[in-house]
Amino acid sequence: MRWDNLSAPPDGAVPDGPAPAAPPLPLALPDAVVRTFDTPGFAGMTFYEVRAKSIINRVPAVSRVMFDWTINPYRGCSHSCRYCFARNTHTYLDLDAGQDFDSKVIVKVNAGELARRELAAPKWRGEHIAMGTNVDCYQRAEGRYRLMPRIIAALRDFANPFSILTKGTLILRDLPLLRQAAEVTRVGVAFSVGFVDEAMWRSVEPGTPSPQRRLDAVRAFTDAGFRVGVLMAPILPGLTDTDESIEATVTAIAAAGAVSVTPLPLHLRPGAREWYAAWLTREFPALAPTYRRLYGRSSYLPKAYQREVTARVHLAARRHGLNRQDPADTRAIPTPPPPPEQLTLI
Repeated sequence: MRWDNLSAPPDGAVPDGPAPAAPPLPLALPDAVVRTFDTPGFAGMTFYEVRAKSIINRVPAVSRVMFDWTINPYRGCSHSCRYCFARNTHTYLDLDAGQDFDSKVIVKVNAGELARRELAAPKWRGEHIAMGTNVDCYQRAEGRYRLMPRIIAALRDFANPFSILTKGTLILRDLPLLRQAAEVTRVGVAFSVGFVDEAMWRSVEPGTPSPQRRLDAVRAFTDAGFRVGVLMAPILPGLTDTDESIEATVTAIAAAGAVSVTPLPLHLRPGAREWYAAWLTREFPALAPTYRRLYGRSSYLPKAYQREVTARVHLAARRHGLNRQDPADTRAIPTPPPPPEQLTLI
Protein backbone atom coordinates (compact mmCIF):
# COMPACT_ATOMS: atom_id res chain seq x y z
CA MET A 1 0.00 0.00 0.00
CA ARG A 2 1.23 3.52 -0.75
CA TRP A 3 0.88 4.65 2.86
CA ASP A 4 2.61 1.72 4.51
CA ASN A 5 5.69 3.81 5.30
CA LEU A 6 3.76 6.11 7.66
CA SER A 7 3.07 5.91 11.38
CA ALA A 8 2.10 8.29 14.19
CA PRO A 9 4.63 10.61 15.87
CA PRO A 10 5.38 10.24 19.56
CA ASP A 11 3.88 12.71 22.00
CA GLY A 12 5.85 15.92 22.36
CA ALA A 13 7.60 15.64 18.98
CA VAL A 14 5.41 18.24 17.26
CA PRO A 15 4.28 21.85 17.80
CA ASP A 16 1.94 22.68 20.65
CA GLY A 17 -1.68 23.60 20.23
CA PRO A 18 -3.91 20.69 19.23
CA ALA A 19 -7.48 21.81 18.72
CA PRO A 20 -10.44 20.03 20.29
CA ALA A 21 -12.99 18.12 18.27
CA ALA A 22 -10.54 17.17 15.53
CA PRO A 23 -11.95 15.65 12.33
CA PRO A 24 -12.03 11.86 12.10
CA LEU A 25 -8.91 10.16 10.80
CA PRO A 26 -8.78 8.88 7.22
CA LEU A 27 -8.87 5.10 7.07
CA ALA A 28 -5.34 5.07 5.66
CA LEU A 29 -3.91 7.08 8.59
CA PRO A 30 -5.36 5.37 11.66
CA ASP A 31 -2.53 6.40 14.01
CA ALA A 32 -1.82 9.96 12.87
CA VAL A 33 -1.92 12.87 15.30
CA VAL A 34 -4.50 15.37 14.05
CA ARG A 35 -3.98 19.09 14.58
CA THR A 36 -5.64 22.33 13.59
CA PHE A 37 -4.34 25.82 14.38
CA ASP A 38 -6.27 28.93 15.33
CA THR A 39 -4.47 31.31 13.01
CA PRO A 40 -5.89 32.95 9.85
CA GLY A 41 -3.30 31.34 7.58
CA PHE A 42 -4.46 27.86 8.61
CA ALA A 43 -8.21 28.44 8.76
CA GLY A 44 -10.10 25.37 7.62
CA MET A 45 -6.98 23.23 7.43
CA THR A 46 -6.22 19.95 9.16
CA PHE A 47 -2.74 18.47 9.60
CA TYR A 48 -2.09 14.75 9.99
CA GLU A 49 1.28 14.33 11.67
CA VAL A 50 2.98 11.04 10.97
CA ARG A 51 6.40 9.47 11.37
CA ALA A 52 7.57 8.18 8.02
CA LYS A 53 9.67 5.03 7.78
CA SER A 54 11.69 6.41 4.85
CA ILE A 55 12.09 9.80 3.20
CA ILE A 56 14.46 9.45 0.22
CA ASN A 57 12.25 7.89 -2.43
CA ARG A 58 13.20 6.40 -5.77
CA VAL A 59 11.16 7.73 -8.67
CA PRO A 60 9.46 4.95 -10.68
CA ALA A 61 11.10 4.45 -14.06
CA VAL A 62 7.77 4.90 -15.83
CA SER A 63 7.65 8.52 -14.65
CA ARG A 64 10.30 9.49 -17.22
CA VAL A 65 11.62 12.41 -15.22
CA MET A 66 15.19 13.68 -15.23
CA PHE A 67 15.97 12.64 -11.68
CA ASP A 68 15.91 9.36 -9.78
CA TRP A 69 15.42 10.39 -6.14
CA THR A 70 13.10 12.75 -4.29
CA ILE A 71 12.29 13.93 -0.79
CA ASN A 72 8.67 14.91 -0.10
CA PRO A 73 8.06 16.02 3.51
CA TYR A 74 4.38 16.81 2.87
CA ARG A 75 1.41 15.32 1.05
CA GLY A 76 -1.43 17.63 0.09
CA CYS A 77 -0.79 21.32 -0.52
CA SER A 78 -2.34 24.57 0.68
CA HIS A 79 -1.27 26.32 -2.53
CA SER A 80 -4.62 25.04 -3.85
CA CYS A 81 -3.59 25.23 -7.50
CA ARG A 82 -6.63 24.06 -9.45
CA TYR A 83 -4.46 22.15 -11.91
CA CYS A 84 -1.95 20.44 -9.57
CA PHE A 85 -0.96 17.10 -11.09
CA ALA A 86 -0.36 15.57 -7.64
CA ARG A 87 -4.01 15.81 -6.58
CA ASN A 88 -4.86 12.21 -7.33
CA THR A 89 -2.19 10.94 -4.92
CA HIS A 90 -4.45 12.04 -2.05
CA THR A 91 -6.92 9.34 -3.02
CA TYR A 92 -4.28 6.76 -2.04
CA LEU A 93 -4.85 7.96 1.54
CA ASP A 94 -8.66 7.69 1.41
CA LEU A 95 -8.90 11.46 0.94
CA ASP A 96 -10.32 13.24 -2.08
CA ALA A 97 -8.36 14.98 -4.82
CA GLY A 98 -10.25 18.25 -4.48
CA GLN A 99 -10.88 20.12 -1.24
CA ASP A 100 -9.14 17.48 0.87
CA PHE A 101 -5.93 17.90 -1.14
CA ASP A 102 -6.01 21.64 -0.45
CA SER A 103 -6.94 21.48 3.23
CA LYS A 104 -5.83 18.13 4.68
CA VAL A 105 -2.05 17.95 4.70
CA ILE A 106 0.06 14.99 5.81
CA VAL A 107 3.21 16.14 7.64
CA LYS A 108 6.17 13.76 7.95
CA VAL A 109 7.44 15.24 11.19
CA ASN A 110 10.61 13.14 11.28
CA ALA A 111 11.70 14.02 7.73
CA GLY A 112 14.89 15.75 8.85
CA GLU A 113 16.17 12.95 11.05
CA LEU A 114 15.30 10.37 8.40
CA ALA A 115 17.18 12.32 5.73
CA ARG A 116 20.29 12.41 7.88
CA ARG A 117 20.09 8.70 8.67
CA GLU A 118 19.51 7.64 5.07
CA LEU A 119 22.26 9.88 3.71
CA ALA A 120 24.65 8.22 6.17
CA ALA A 121 23.70 4.71 5.09
CA PRO A 122 26.58 2.81 3.41
CA LYS A 123 24.36 1.88 0.48
CA TRP A 124 23.59 5.51 -0.37
CA ARG A 125 25.75 6.69 -3.28
CA GLY A 126 25.29 10.46 -3.02
CA GLU A 127 22.97 10.82 -6.00
CA HIS A 128 21.11 14.02 -6.81
CA ILE A 129 17.87 14.53 -4.85
CA ALA A 130 15.04 16.65 -6.24
CA MET A 131 12.53 18.39 -3.97
CA GLY A 132 9.28 20.15 -4.80
CA THR A 133 8.53 17.62 -7.53
CA ASN A 134 5.24 16.38 -6.09
CA VAL A 135 3.79 18.98 -3.72
CA ASP A 136 5.52 22.19 -2.69
CA CYS A 137 7.88 21.77 0.26
CA TYR A 138 7.56 25.52 0.94
CA GLN A 139 3.80 25.63 1.28
CA ARG A 140 2.36 27.46 4.31
CA ALA A 141 2.67 24.45 6.63
CA GLU A 142 6.46 24.69 6.36
CA GLY A 143 6.35 28.00 8.21
CA ARG A 144 5.12 26.15 11.29
CA TYR A 145 6.76 22.74 11.01
CA ARG A 146 10.18 23.86 9.73
CA LEU A 147 11.09 20.54 8.15
CA MET A 148 13.21 21.93 5.33
CA PRO A 149 16.06 23.45 7.39
CA ARG A 150 16.81 20.05 8.90
CA ILE A 151 16.65 18.38 5.50
CA ILE A 152 18.91 20.98 3.88
CA ALA A 153 21.35 20.83 6.79
CA ALA A 154 21.63 17.07 6.37
CA LEU A 155 22.23 17.42 2.62
CA ARG A 156 24.85 20.09 3.33
CA ASP A 157 26.63 18.00 5.94
CA PHE A 158 26.87 15.06 3.54
CA ALA A 159 27.72 17.31 0.55
CA ASN A 160 24.87 15.67 -1.34
CA PRO A 161 23.71 17.47 -4.51
CA PHE A 162 20.07 18.55 -4.59
CA SER A 163 17.58 20.88 -6.23
CA ILE A 164 14.38 22.62 -5.17
CA LEU A 165 11.45 23.71 -7.32
CA THR A 166 8.93 25.94 -5.56
CA LYS A 167 6.23 28.58 -5.75
CA GLY A 168 6.85 29.36 -2.08
CA THR A 169 8.64 32.54 -1.06
CA LEU A 170 9.21 30.96 2.34
CA ILE A 171 12.37 29.51 0.79
CA LEU A 172 13.94 32.93 1.44
CA ARG A 173 14.08 31.97 5.12
CA ASP A 174 16.53 29.22 4.21
CA LEU A 175 18.72 31.26 1.85
CA PRO A 176 21.68 31.38 4.29
CA LEU A 177 21.51 27.61 4.76
CA LEU A 178 21.26 27.04 1.01
CA ARG A 179 24.32 29.22 0.47
CA GLN A 180 26.21 27.08 2.97
CA ALA A 181 25.16 23.94 1.10
CA ALA A 182 26.18 25.47 -2.24
CA GLU A 183 29.72 25.89 -0.91
CA VAL A 184 30.14 22.12 -0.62
CA THR A 185 27.84 20.63 -3.25
CA ARG A 186 25.73 21.46 -6.26
CA VAL A 187 22.45 23.18 -5.32
CA GLY A 188 19.79 24.00 -7.90
CA VAL A 189 16.98 26.48 -7.20
CA ALA A 190 14.06 27.03 -9.56
CA PHE A 191 10.76 28.86 -9.21
CA SER A 192 7.49 28.16 -10.94
CA VAL A 193 5.87 31.21 -12.54
CA GLY A 194 3.41 30.39 -15.30
CA PHE A 195 2.04 33.88 -15.86
CA VAL A 196 2.03 37.32 -14.25
CA ASP A 197 -1.66 38.23 -14.55
CA GLU A 198 -2.78 38.87 -10.95
CA ALA A 199 -6.49 38.23 -11.55
CA MET A 200 -5.67 34.84 -13.04
CA TRP A 201 -3.30 34.08 -10.16
CA ARG A 202 -5.96 34.83 -7.54
CA SER A 203 -8.42 32.58 -9.31
CA VAL A 204 -6.33 29.55 -10.30
CA GLU A 205 -3.52 29.57 -7.67
CA PRO A 206 -5.31 31.10 -4.68
CA GLY A 207 -3.00 29.76 -1.96
CA THR A 208 0.32 30.75 -3.51
CA PRO A 209 2.43 33.88 -3.15
CA SER A 210 1.78 36.28 -6.02
CA PRO A 211 3.84 35.97 -9.21
CA GLN A 212 5.59 39.23 -8.36
CA ARG A 213 6.60 37.95 -4.92
CA ARG A 214 8.01 34.82 -6.54
CA LEU A 215 9.94 36.94 -9.00
CA ASP A 216 11.25 39.05 -6.13
CA ALA A 217 12.53 35.79 -4.63
CA VAL A 218 14.21 34.95 -7.95
CA ARG A 219 16.01 38.29 -7.70
CA ALA A 220 17.04 37.64 -4.10
CA PHE A 221 18.56 34.27 -4.98
CA THR A 222 20.22 35.71 -8.07
CA ASP A 223 21.77 38.49 -6.01
CA ALA A 224 22.98 35.82 -3.58
CA GLY A 225 24.94 34.15 -6.38
CA PHE A 226 22.54 31.40 -7.49
CA ARG A 227 21.80 30.71 -11.15
CA VAL A 228 18.03 30.56 -10.90
CA GLY A 229 15.80 28.95 -13.50
CA VAL A 230 12.09 29.54 -13.91
CA LEU A 231 9.61 26.87 -14.90
CA MET A 232 6.96 28.79 -16.85
CA ALA A 233 4.16 26.48 -15.89
CA PRO A 234 1.49 25.87 -16.51
CA ILE A 235 0.61 27.74 -19.67
CA LEU A 236 -3.18 27.64 -19.73
CA PRO A 237 -4.89 27.21 -23.13
CA GLY A 238 -7.13 30.13 -23.98
CA LEU A 239 -6.09 32.00 -20.85
CA THR A 240 -2.35 32.57 -20.61
CA ASP A 241 -1.13 31.33 -24.00
CA THR A 242 -1.54 34.62 -25.87
CA ASP A 243 1.45 36.47 -27.28
CA GLU A 244 0.74 39.29 -24.82
CA SER A 245 0.73 36.99 -21.79
CA ILE A 246 3.86 35.14 -22.89
CA GLU A 247 5.74 38.38 -23.59
CA ALA A 248 4.74 39.93 -20.25
CA THR A 249 5.74 36.80 -18.34
CA VAL A 250 9.09 36.29 -20.07
CA THR A 251 9.88 40.00 -19.70
CA ALA A 252 9.23 39.81 -15.94
CA ILE A 253 11.26 36.62 -15.57
CA ALA A 254 14.23 38.17 -17.35
CA ALA A 255 13.96 41.36 -15.27
CA ALA A 256 14.10 39.26 -12.11
CA GLY A 257 17.52 37.94 -13.10
CA ALA A 258 16.66 34.36 -14.03
CA VAL A 259 19.16 32.64 -16.29
CA SER A 260 16.64 30.43 -18.09
CA VAL A 261 12.97 29.76 -18.66
CA THR A 262 11.39 26.37 -19.37
CA PRO A 263 7.80 26.44 -20.68
CA LEU A 264 5.34 23.70 -19.81
CA PRO A 265 1.79 23.78 -21.21
CA LEU A 266 -1.00 22.58 -18.93
CA HIS A 267 -1.46 18.85 -18.50
CA LEU A 268 -4.47 17.45 -16.66
CA ARG A 269 -4.09 14.07 -15.03
CA PRO A 270 -7.03 12.36 -13.33
CA GLY A 271 -7.89 14.17 -10.10
CA ALA A 272 -6.53 17.46 -11.34
CA ARG A 273 -8.62 17.09 -14.47
CA GLU A 274 -11.95 17.07 -12.66
CA TRP A 275 -11.02 19.83 -10.21
CA TYR A 276 -9.73 22.11 -12.97
CA ALA A 277 -12.77 21.39 -15.14
CA ALA A 278 -15.11 22.43 -12.32
CA TRP A 279 -13.18 25.70 -11.95
CA LEU A 280 -13.08 26.34 -15.69
CA THR A 281 -16.80 25.81 -16.25
CA ARG A 282 -17.54 28.11 -13.33
CA GLU A 283 -15.14 30.92 -14.26
CA PHE A 284 -14.73 30.59 -18.05
CA PRO A 285 -17.65 28.50 -19.35
CA ALA A 286 -17.14 29.64 -22.94
CA LEU A 287 -13.83 27.76 -22.98
CA ALA A 288 -15.38 24.39 -22.09
CA PRO A 289 -15.81 23.25 -25.72
CA THR A 290 -12.19 24.17 -26.48
CA TYR A 291 -10.94 22.09 -23.57
CA ARG A 292 -13.13 19.14 -24.56
CA ARG A 293 -11.49 19.24 -27.97
CA LEU A 294 -7.93 19.65 -26.65
CA TYR A 295 -8.10 17.15 -23.78
CA GLY A 296 -10.89 14.84 -24.90
CA ARG A 297 -8.71 11.77 -25.29
CA SER A 298 -5.59 12.58 -23.30
CA SER A 299 -4.19 14.24 -20.20
CA TYR A 300 -1.86 16.19 -22.48
CA LEU A 301 -2.31 18.78 -25.16
CA PRO A 302 -1.83 17.84 -28.82
CA LYS A 303 1.86 17.81 -29.70
CA ALA A 304 1.38 20.46 -32.38
CA TYR A 305 -0.08 22.86 -29.82
CA GLN A 306 2.72 22.15 -27.36
CA ARG A 307 5.39 22.76 -30.01
CA GLU A 308 3.79 26.01 -31.14
CA VAL A 309 3.42 27.45 -27.62
CA THR A 310 6.88 26.43 -26.45
CA ALA A 311 8.39 27.86 -29.65
CA ARG A 312 6.80 31.23 -28.90
CA VAL A 313 8.18 31.16 -25.37
CA HIS A 314 11.65 30.28 -26.66
CA LEU A 315 11.51 33.15 -29.15
CA ALA A 316 10.58 35.57 -26.38
CA ALA A 317 13.30 34.12 -24.16
CA ARG A 318 15.95 34.67 -26.84
CA ARG A 319 14.83 38.27 -27.26
CA HIS A 320 15.45 38.79 -23.56
CA GLY A 321 18.75 36.93 -23.40
CA LEU A 322 17.40 33.89 -21.57
CA ASN A 323 18.90 30.56 -22.55
CA ARG A 324 17.12 27.24 -22.50
CA GLN A 325 18.03 25.09 -19.53
CA ASP A 326 20.47 22.32 -20.20
CA PRO A 327 19.68 18.82 -18.89
CA ALA A 328 21.89 19.27 -15.84
CA ASP A 329 19.85 22.29 -14.75
CA THR A 330 16.40 20.79 -15.20
CA ARG A 331 16.63 17.92 -12.77
CA ALA A 332 14.12 19.56 -10.42
CA ILE A 333 11.52 19.93 -13.13
CA PRO A 334 9.16 17.00 -13.72
CA THR A 335 8.64 15.74 -17.25
CA PRO A 336 5.17 14.28 -17.91
CA PRO A 337 4.81 10.52 -18.38
CA PRO A 338 3.06 9.12 -21.48
CA PRO A 339 -0.57 10.29 -21.56
CA PRO A 340 -3.39 7.91 -20.62
CA GLU A 341 -6.10 7.46 -23.21
CA GLN A 342 -9.91 7.61 -23.30
CA LEU A 343 -10.46 10.37 -20.73
CA THR A 344 -13.31 12.82 -20.47
CA LEU A 345 -13.32 16.48 -19.50
CA ILE A 346 -16.32 18.58 -18.50
